[in-house]
This record gives sequence, C-alpha cells and structure tokens, in this order.
Amino acid sequence: MARPNAMILCKSVHHGSTATIARAMAAAIEAEVVPPEAFPYTSLEGVGLIGFGSGVYYGRMHEAMFEWLRGLPDTPVARCPAFVFSTSGLSFLAKLWHAPLIRELSKKGFVVVGDFHCRGHDSWGPLWLAGGINRHHPDGRDLERAGQFARGIARRIWPAESPTGSPP
Repeated sequence: MARPNAMILCKSVHHGSTATIARAMAAAIEAEVVPPEAFPYTSLEGVGLIGFGSGVYYGRMHEAMFEWLRGLPDTPVARCPAFVFSTSGLSFLAKLWHAPLIRELSKKGFVVVGDFHCRGHDSWGPLWLAGGINRHHPDGRDLERAGQFARGIARRIWPAESPTGSPP
C-alpha cells in the first residue's frame, strides 16, 4: 500500500528563509510545497501529513495561514496529522508565535504532531539599518535539522516505511 501524500503550506515573503526550510523538509519527506492560497481544500483528501509554515511578521505567523484555516469547511471527517514551522530573528519566542496557529489547527480537527523553528534573516524595523540579523540563516546546519525534523515526524506517522518509501 502506498503511503499518503505529504504537503507543506508555506508563506515566505521577505527574505525566503522559510521557503528554504520548507524545501529542505519537502526533500526529506517527498512533499510538495505550495502557498496556502494555491492549495484548494478539496486537495486535502489524499494528504496524510501536512506542514504549515511561515515567517513571523509583527509577532505573528503570516495571516494567509489563518485565512486558509478560516475558509476550511467544517467536516466530521478527521483531518490528517499536521506540523508547524517558522523562521524569525528571535528564536526564543517561537513557542509563543506557534501557539495561535496550533490552536486554530486543533479547532479545525488537525492533530499537531510537532513544531520546528530556526533563525532566519530578519530586517524588521530599525534592524534594516544594520542589514538585519541572522543574515546567514538558515544555514546548512539549520537545513539538516529541518530535514531531520520532517523525517522524524514522517517515521512517527508512517512507522512501517521511511519517507522515501523504502524500509527504515
């Protein structure tokens, strides 16, 4: 039996940091990366794992994620497992930033099985004067951690096989 598809909804606006992380995760679990506005609700049917990721804008994950969830029809069918990820200049606040999206996902019937955060280039407000912070992130180590995170989630969801479809 083939494993269900994995999808990653990603909104990366300014420097591409979150899109870089999304691509690393997608490569690790053979997922497709799309912006939320380009992913129709009807496409959820064949999805067995879905990631939701964005940069952090004014202390909040991108509004497009919340808009997509608000438009998602309520159905009695259980949703697939989900994970949340982000990039920002201030990593120590990630749990605070992820909490509202995790709450909304849970309200819509998704079971959130993990979250991931790493530093990303941040040039908000006065930081742009100095060229921003974390200009070299995500770096190779961040990308490896993102891939490991995604593979770990996939192994928990589909324990009989690895993300590439071969035995673990």
